[in-house]
Amino acid sequence: MMNVRAGITALGAYAPPKVVTNEDLEKIMDTSDEWIRTRTGIRRRHVAGDDEFTSDMAFRSVEDLVRRYGEEALEGVDLVIVATNTPDALFPATASLVQHRFGLHAGAFDLLAACPGWLYAVSAAKAYVESGQSKKVLAIGAEALTKLINWEDRSTAVLFGDGAGAVIIEPVEEPYGIAPMVLGSDGAGGGLLHAGAIGRCLPDGTNLTDKLFMNGREVYKFAVRVMDTATLEAIEKAGLVPDDIELFVPHQANLRIIDAARERLGLAPERVVVTVDEYGNNSTASIPLAMTHALDEGRMKDGDRILLVSFGGGLSWAAGVLTWGGGRYPNRVQAG
Repeated sequence: MMNVRAGITALGAYAPPKVVTNEDLEKIMDTSDEWIRTRTGIRRRHVAGDDEFTSDMAFRSVEDLVRRYGEEALEGVDLVIVATNTPDALFPATASLVQHRFGLHAGAFDLLAACPGWLYAVSAAKAYVESGQSKKVLAIGAEALTKLINWEDRSTAVLFGDGAGAVIIEPVEEPYGIAPMVLGSDGAGGGLLHAGAIGRCLPDGTNLTDKLFMNGREVYKFAVRVMDTATLEAIEKAGLVPDDIELFVPHQANLRIIDAARERLGLAPERVVVTVDEYGNNSTASIPLAMTHALDEGRMKDGDRILLVSFGGGLSWAAGVLTWGGGRYPNRVQAG
């Protein structure tokens, strides 16, 4: 099995139809469209309905994948991983709900690693496939973060949206596939970004609540730093240099952070995928959702080397390079 190389061969995505614009937020908090756009680049965000939860959005993203590639894409899936910070329940795992919904003969587990969770899931799926333990993995990032938002806190309420993205990871032939990935964590910064408390406090004494808290200034500084170091490390692990990258798909948290990373890498704006203006920060769903948009726009072409990077609570980060293509399924339809 040492020669097996894992790659992403199919993808799909979903964003809830309900939209909250910056103008909508002006009516309920002390903010403005200009204040939000100049600091984040966000204009709108898609928000789960009152009766719509993470499992619902995960289902929709897989349905979109099947609509694009056909039922054949799910045949032989023997492992389901759902990266999420907002599972419907601590158990059963959201991944188990997906497994049952689509009648898959597969193991299933959830993975919690804040916003980089989907890249952690991709890394895990790569290891399962390349070791021979799994033949085909369905890896999903799905999030209902707006259900943890304090809508009176403009420092967080303006940032987040909901959604899901799903991919198939299975063996591909060279030059396609996922290069060795970069995973990192610095638990000393755990108090800077947290949500959904069960305990009363973190080991360092940071008080916890059931709503999302973020120290925006410190997280911003961390994000700018790690977007630089992690991307360069991932490019080096792939045996490449920044100019070899055809497309950069970063975590969609903040346009200023994305622009800073692009400039440090020396990439032209047309080589970067930006969806933060439309969707806000979808956490684990942001990168697969952005990749799906890039594919629909004709920006992801066979053989393209695509750089992915994410950061978030933990503090945690992940990055990797994949060469797109090599799948067995024609992309039959575009997004509707």
